[in-house]
Amino acid sequence: MQLQYSELDNGIRLIKLNGTLDINGVSRVEREFVRRCAGENVFVLVDLSKVNYISSIGIPLLINSAKTVAKNGGRMALLNPQNNVENILEITGIQLIIPIHHDLNSAVAAILP
Repeated sequence: MQLQYSELDNGIRLIKLNGTLDINGVSRVEREFVRRCAGENVFVLVDLSKVNYISSIGIPLLINSAKTVAKNGGRMALLNPQNNVENILEITGIQLIIPIHHDLNSAVAAILP
């Protein structure tokens, strides 16, 4: 699992994950992922387009980070999950906590105040 971080022109934090979000993947990126989600009034997009699998270990990483972001006045959204990953996310009901978007423009519009 690899994590790439950048900021969009509007200040949104973009976290791109690449690989498998299982126990090994989470252990590789968890510290940096949580650090990139930290702060007051932050807006975070998590690009899942290159995540080919998410396990029950990966779900709490996303949910707990989204709850922390929201508690601190920000918002998080997921972007472009692969079909198999999106199916797992929908089964878990994660979209009730973290919206899922399939294009950057709708995701940006949804999380900015």
